[in-house]
Amino acid sequence: MTGSAKKIISWVIKAVILILAFTFIYRRLNNNHELIQFRELIFKVDRLNAIVIIILIVLLMLVNWLLEAMKWRYLTQKWSPITLWQAIESVFCGLTLAIFTPNRFGEYGGRVMFLPPRRRIHGVFAMAVGSFGQNVVTSVSGASALLWFIYYFLNVNKWLYIGLLTTGIGFMLLMLIFYFNVRWLVYLLNSVPFLKKYHRFFDVMKRYRFPELLHIMGYCVARFATFSFQYYLIIHLLLPEIPMAQMMLLIFVFFFIQSALPTIDVVDIGVRSATADKLFEYVTNQHIVVIAAVSLIWFTNLIIPAILGSVFVLKVKFFDNNI
Repeated sequence: MTGSAKKIISWVIKAVILILAFTFIYRRLNNNHELIQFRELIFKVDRLNAIVIIILIVLLMLVNWLLEAMKWRYLTQKWSPITLWQAIESVFCGLTLAIFTPNRFGEYGGRVMFLPPRRRIHGVFAMAVGSFGQNVVTSVSGASALLWFIYYFLNVNKWLYIGLLTTGIGFMLLMLIFYFNVRWLVYLLNSVPFLKKYHRFFDVMKRYRFPELLHIMGYCVARFATFSFQYYLIIHLLLPEIPMAQMMLLIFVFFFIQSALPTIDVVDIGVRSATADKLFEYVTNQHIVVIAAVSLIWFTNLIIPAILGSVFVLKVKFFDNNI
């Protein structure tokens, strides 16, 4: 293939990605009544407080994705070092691709395209380690909060609750043990006959030792605290009567359930809203407020970064001969 043909195909791919992303975003925002409801609700609270909270939420969005970029840079430093700015570019580019792909699968492609061609598959498995760490934080905190939720709000049989408690604790311990021994997954994958030929890619995960996994977990915890605080700020602004402890635990349960549901970012808001509404009805009957608050965070954390990331899509090299 000639250099001119590669350039043409590369630009066509970029154009298709951007058209798909902006089409999905436009359709979702054009039909998002929750954001309109939020705008109406926000006028009912103190204007200065509302402005300060919204600014803080946007700043926390930037902090959240900066932490993710720092984690991504740390994950790649063993075999394909990148600068912090390159990590930021790749993270935002990945968010643009994630907006219209199931289970955010496009996020992997967006990130690794900023790596040298022969390191891109390695990047997929390195990112899997980071994603697993984030999932462990969400699962452990969410499972703990879910056990509280069942005890506090659901009138279950004592023995049934003991069984759920035992299962929940076992689940949390297994998640932590498996994460800090991620090499077990490598051995499992290498034991599958038709996967053995890919062992050099699986071995990427095996190279992360306990101190490094602990470092990665630190980024995951910091991110979790950041977007949890975003939810607290907006819900507390609109529903200050909900006790902080109850609110945070319900938010943790919400994250836990959300992480287990397969969806696409751009239509994810409907699932998020329904889940949050069902959980928060145990502490408030302000359904519209909860749905509107969730919509604002969805727009801030996913739609705005996806729009920003469209700039970096143009920098992707689909036919890079460098190795």
